[in-house]
Amino acid sequence: MAKTFDLIVRGGVVVNHDGPNADGAYDARDVGVRNGKIAEIGDLSGADAGEVINCTGLHVLPGVIDTQVHFREPGATHKEDLETGSRAAVLGGVTSVFEMPNTNPLTTKREAIEDKLALARGEGAQSEGGHGGMFCDHAFYVGATHNNARDLAELENLPGVCGVKIFMGASTGDLLVADDDGVRDVLRHGRRRVAVHSEDEELLRAGKEKAREGDWTSHPEVRSVEAAVRATARLIALARETGRRIHVLHISTAEEIPLLAAAKDIATAEATPQHLTLSAPECYERLKGLAQMNPPIRDGRHRGALWAGLRQGVIDVIGSDHAPHTREEKAKPYPASPSGMPGVQTLVPVMLNHVAEGRLSLARFVDLTSHGANRIFGIAAKGRLAVGYDADLTIVDLKRRDAITDAWSATKSGWTPFDGMTVTGWPVGTIIRGRRVMWEGEIIGPAAGKPLRFQETL
Repeated sequence: MAKTFDLIVRGGVVVNHDGPNADGAYDARDVGVRNGKIAEIGDLSGADAGEVINCTGLHVLPGVIDTQVHFREPGATHKEDLETGSRAAVLGGVTSVFEMPNTNPLTTKREAIEDKLALARGEGAQSEGGHGGMFCDHAFYVGATHNNARDLAELENLPGVCGVKIFMGASTGDLLVADDDGVRDVLRHGRRRVAVHSEDEELLRAGKEKAREGDWTSHPEVRSVEAAVRATARLIALARETGRRIHVLHISTAEEIPLLAAAKDIATAEATPQHLTLSAPECYERLKGLAQMNPPIRDGRHRGALWAGLRQGVIDVIGSDHAPHTREEKAKPYPASPSGMPGVQTLVPVMLNHVAEGRLSLARFVDLTSHGANRIFGIAAKGRLAVGYDADLTIVDLKRRDAITDAWSATKSGWTPFDGMTVTGWPVGTIIRGRRVMWEGEIIGPAAGKPLRFQETL
């Protein structure tokens, strides 16, 4: 009797824990799915399925997980909401996201977390006309404050929560824990890994006088290398003192790499495609406010050091730090222009282009975008293409050359800093829990994303 599956993904080149074959290439195999889980990997030519997707000539990767996005809901839904942000995610091949807490109201209490989970289900959507919820799977960070530190051990264990987020330096929104006592208090309450925006607030405030009106090239001076390095050094010391694991977001400086390399027992680190691809001053001269983010895009020395840190394994994950603003807001003269740029939809094509140009192996791409998130955050049943895991697959065409454009961008802001960039490597399909959600640039079916589960809080 023939084996039967709900779905067979047929003939794609599977990139997973097996690695390449003896010839250094990856093998074409089939992936069989039952009840939303991967049931078998191999030759399933004799099997039957309710749906068969022909992936001949394509690569089948574990679903890409973006562990840093700002989807702006509730609050600034004129920039983005959970539906539009998740639509951009799946169009870009991203199957799961971790969403940040600097919304309005801030995600600092149980009620705010439950509200976001309801919005993700499409209940009570704030946007005009409402919406049908999130297309991708998702989890939400709890924001740390001076006032909720003692509640964090309980809050971090709520369903749908990926962990705690600290802003050591002010960015977009009102979350800030700048002092050592405050950070220490947060780290002492709870046990899950804490994600941190690591810039020193004292130095950021002092740096404001270096802003040159209308000159975005001054942004890396306003938010200096020293501000990032000092904060990361302080953070590592406090993590050691309290015995708490930390995750340092969007590394931007060469000097942070050796600090993090010496702290791999307790600290993990993220880089963004923007910091690995753009460089100052060129990006500011060309893009002006569209290149402004926190911490800043810096010059080629820092970009080169980030790549060196990535090759040495100091960088653990790639996160987009998707943080859209409208063109009108971005057009304000510096420093009135806000920091942040879209990125969830462009993470896969930009990083696959680095694969095509030889800066990154395909195995390392998978490690940075799937395995790394699984390993660092203990996501239950996601982040690997293996039997028993959720059937989350990112299907890509490594040979396809295409242009990233503003017109392709599904984010509400309608722009990307990579507009006009021709890349080699493109997301063709997004499958989440065995359901085809995107294929060849088309969204298929209604939003049906679910909260992520974590091994520490099952």
